[in-house]
Amino acid sequence: MSLSIGIVGLPNVGKSTLFNALTKNDILAANYPFATIEPNTGIVAVPDARLQKLSALYNNAPIVPATVTFVDIAGLVAGASKGEGLGNQFLANIRECAAIVHVVRAFENNDIVHVHDRIHPKQDIEIINTELMLADLQTVEKSVPRFA
Repeated sequence: MSLSIGIVGLPNVGKSTLFNALTKNDILAANYPFATIEPNTGIVAVPDARLQKLSALYNNAPIVPATVTFVDIAGLVAGASKGEGLGNQFLANIRECAAIVHVVRAFENNDIVHVHDRIHPKQDIEIINTELMLADLQTVEKSVPRFA
């Protein structure tokens, strides 16, 4: 059993750093926007102590833990639903995920570039949510003629 989780957010907010921490990978996590172009994928086994007991009950059946697939997706910018930045690619990648983790920068550090040159977490969240809603709306609008 596997769950796919997409890691999303504006460019350069720490998505790849979180991905590396979760998956124990060492992908590029650079201090410039769009360091990630193609999505990175990492699979993590979910430990479950109950599996040992179940295996013993069923004649030492093989133990296959559940897994979580994390997908580090390129940063999203305002206008992505209209093709800005890597928008169309981002939206195609996120549609393949069952869940989303939204990374938002909420700390000051002049050494780390912010895509809008200021820290404003609420506005950053609104940008991502708006782009996701607009992408969903486009999907629905394309489907409506089939049901009319």
